[in-house]
This record gives sequence, C-alpha cells and structure tokens, in this order.
Amino acid sequence: MQQPNEAETAAPELSRVLIALFQGVVHQDAKPELWQSLLKLQARVRDYVAVLGLELVLDEAEGYAYLQQHEPAEGEAELPRLIRRRQLSFPVSLLLALLRKRLAEHDASAGDTRLVLTREQIVDLLRVFMPDTANEARLMERLDSHIKRVEELGFVRRLKHEENSFEVRRILKAFVDAQWLGEFEERLATYRQHLSEQENDG
Repeated sequence: MQQPNEAETAAPELSRVLIALFQGVVHQDAKPELWQSLLKLQARVRDYVAVLGLELVLDEAEGYAYLQQHEPAEGEAELPRLIRRRQLSFPVSLLLALLRKRLAEHDASAGDTRLVLTREQIVDLLRVFMPDTANEARLMERLDSHIKRVEELGFVRRLKHEENSFEVRRILKAFVDAQWLGEFEERLATYRQHLSEQENDG
C-alpha cells in the first residue's frame, strides 16, 4: 500500500491556514494551533498567495498575520485587486488613531501587553472631538456605532465575560504605523478643523 507523501499529508493543514487568512486576520492568541501550522507552512503560504498577487504579512512578536495586496514595482504588470481597500468614515479613522496612540502609551508604561478599555473609556477618547449637541442619546448611539465598526474591522475584541470591555488588538500597529503616529498632533488639528466645519454646516 502506497504511503502518502509529506505534501499530501500537509495539504489539509495548508488549506485550513489559507482559508483562515482569506477570511481575515489570524491571531496567535485566538487560534494557537492554526498559528503553529502557519509558522510551519509559511513558505508554502507565501508561494501560494503570490500567484494571486498577494503577500503574507506575519509578525511573530506581536502574534498576528494577514494578507495584503502586492504593490507592483515600476514596469511590473498590475493585477486586479483581490483585497479591496477599506473606506472608513471620518470618525472611525479618528477612533483608530486615538486607540493607536493609547496603545503606544500603554506599551511605554505597562508590563502587560494587553490593553483593555471599557466602553466608557473609548467613548471619552472620541467624544471630545465630536460637535456639541443637546441630544446626548443620539450622540451615544453614534459613538457606539463607531465602536461597533472598529470591532467589525477586528481592531478591538469584546471580552466574553465583560460585555462593555474591549481588548485593543495589536494588529492596529500594522495599520497605523509609528511615522503616522509621529504626525498625530498635526492630524488632530486637521480633525478639529474638519469637525468645526461640519458643525458650522449643520
């Protein structure tokens, strides 16, 4: 009886890794067994996704991995985009920047790698940039919708046993980099101007 070769035995494992990556971000803490498979098979994963014009981004230190579109070099043919660019609303972009700044502050001062914030703490970060309104309930509804969108994007995770607490996922560091963060105060001035214009238009 012919014995299956190594490639055949690894095929289901490779399939699980690829499917998980195509579905979104793979976090080490959420799926430790899948993460180990990804580390073992990452060379084959890179070869596979390269055919589709994609690149594997894997950060072992922070414990996350995802696929991104390969940006063609000069003179290289550009393939159709398989991964669409995300269009984010202005308040959601602002909230991501504020959370990234809070994560940087946490990393600089705390020994724990996990940053957990309550809904109230997240609301407090964002509401100071929101136009004044007499309708507090409407404002809270809008802020909750922004938090929910950030949760859907995978940048925060609601804690199972603490419904109003969220862990800020470390993959946020890959999407809001240090250079961007260094220009944060300048960007905040732009945000304030934008919000002021919105308030005047309203």
